[in-house]
Amino acid sequence: MTPILELKNVTKSFGQGKEKTDVLGGIDLTIEDGEFVAIVGFSGSGKTTLINLIAGLEKPDQGEVLLKGKPVTGPGPDRGLVFQSYSLFPWLTVLDNIKLAVESVFGELSKAEHLAKAQHYIDMVGLGHAADRRPAELSGGMRQRVSVARALAMNPDILLLDEPLSALDALTRAKLQDEIEQIWSQDKKTVILITNDVDEALLLADRIIPLNPGPNATLGPDFKVELSRPRERTQMNSSPVFKKLRADVTSYLMDAGKAAQQAAQKAGGDEDGALPNVTPVFPNAKKPPKAFRDAMISHHDERYLEFFNLTKTYPTAKGPLTVVDGFETILKKGEFISLIGHSGCGKSTVLSMAAGLNSISDGGIVLDGHEVTGANPERAVVFQSPNLYTWLTAKENVMLGVDRVFPHATAAERNDIVEYYLSRVGLKDAMNRPTADMSNGMKQRVGIARAFALSPKLLLLDEPFGMLDSLTRWELQEVLMEVWDRTKVTTVCVTHDVDEAILLADRVVMMTNGPHARIGKIMDVDLPRPRTRKALLEHPRYYELRAQLLGFLEEYEHGNQSKSERQEDEKAVA
Repeated sequence: MTPILELKNVTKSFGQGKEKTDVLGGIDLTIEDGEFVAIVGFSGSGKTTLINLIAGLEKPDQGEVLLKGKPVTGPGPDRGLVFQSYSLFPWLTVLDNIKLAVESVFGELSKAEHLAKAQHYIDMVGLGHAADRRPAELSGGMRQRVSVARALAMNPDILLLDEPLSALDALTRAKLQDEIEQIWSQDKKTVILITNDVDEALLLADRIIPLNPGPNATLGPDFKVELSRPRERTQMNSSPVFKKLRADVTSYLMDAGKAAQQAAQKAGGDEDGALPNVTPVFPNAKKPPKAFRDAMISHHDERYLEFFNLTKTYPTAKGPLTVVDGFETILKKGEFISLIGHSGCGKSTVLSMAAGLNSISDGGIVLDGHEVTGANPERAVVFQSPNLYTWLTAKENVMLGVDRVFPHATAAERNDIVEYYLSRVGLKDAMNRPTADMSNGMKQRVGIARAFALSPKLLLLDEPFGMLDSLTRWELQEVLMEVWDRTKVTTVCVTHDVDEAILLADRVVMMTNGPHARIGKIMDVDLPRPRTRKALLEHPRYYELRAQLLGFLEEYEHGNQSKSERQEDEKAVA
């Protein structure tokens, strides 16, 4: 039987002469009819180039792409495409966007048949109630459902999904993953999913194939996913087959990434210089009320950072809206906690109040014996987007803060501080490059270096790796842990990533959904440090902790009450 898709010794380059970039080198791939294949790899490894070759949007320099035994010479309706960006016509409704695709492929059908076919696929992705809305009136997740419905409505032989969910929040992403699996199980179409998320690949695919980093990227070994369907996240978490496969794929990708990174590094010493022994100077902070100070055992190690009855309320046209309601916890000096919960649960609101960037409606925050009342460099923040001055170099961006908090240090000492932290985050050879010319991952490294260079009392991380692909995120998590291990700065990290929360933290603080979000549970992460992702995957306690977090998030999947609380209320009403 002829495979539905074959790639034979496919190569692809862009540019000429010195500007030539060799992207793919010798790709061989065979996919059977009805198979669901996930191709995983680092950003820039050539995944999108590979999908464009299959779609017929690009032509190979050498080799051939065969669909049902015939060469692919251009795009066609036999390959349905769903990209990361939604690419919908903004002036058309959901129904009209999909009907347009149906009409272009099935011109022989009547208007009534066009309408029925479009409506069928709208209902399949659960958007029957939104058929008359335009894209601007839809959430990101809903817009991506329209893209999936439009691709399916063309009745393609192969569905090509190019990181379709990477721009969505974790909860929306999980829901759409489930919908894609359900749709695939109904039609059993051949699917090629491009992703950088190993868990997404394990949840959906029959086979996982890594794409090794370029230049001249090649495919790695096949990993067959022998897990029964349908696959449920919490149940998978306790499966020995899942654990082993997850560890094998992750280890392969990490090893491949490190090998490529080492090969690309310039020759030179590994010394990062010495860190000068100078003391930062921060603006004076406000003392908390005397009654609170008297009640404190110590404002140093044991009660270094305290949130007490922290509340945030916003005025709205319908009355006051309480987003965070009575958030309370205490951190020891040098402790690292993760805040986790679904989107909209108030995690970032808590962090912005700790940073002094958002006013506190009730309660308060005390850091090292002083009340938090406004922004101060003693509290360094790393946001999802690092907010750099793009016309300045990495070194100049970091120096802006260092000049402010080390005014009594010499120019040479300040320079040493900046170069030390930029070296620690892997930018030794790029510190004089303008940040406008840097990738998102490199920019975030500058943001991390800038935060640590301030020698802050408190480090606040607001989903610092949320805009990065999974594999770049792994690398920067290890960079963060390595630098944190040297400084032991007290840290609060907001994340929606279960594995990131466990990997980084001493404790994980789980928040219920908003409005009136509060702390639902606190979990101690009793795993040895220093930690690595590989070691974590092999630790016997890791999947127990992961199950606790997944169980909590599942409980609060549909509102600010847990599943058990909703069931109790339903019984009371009955």
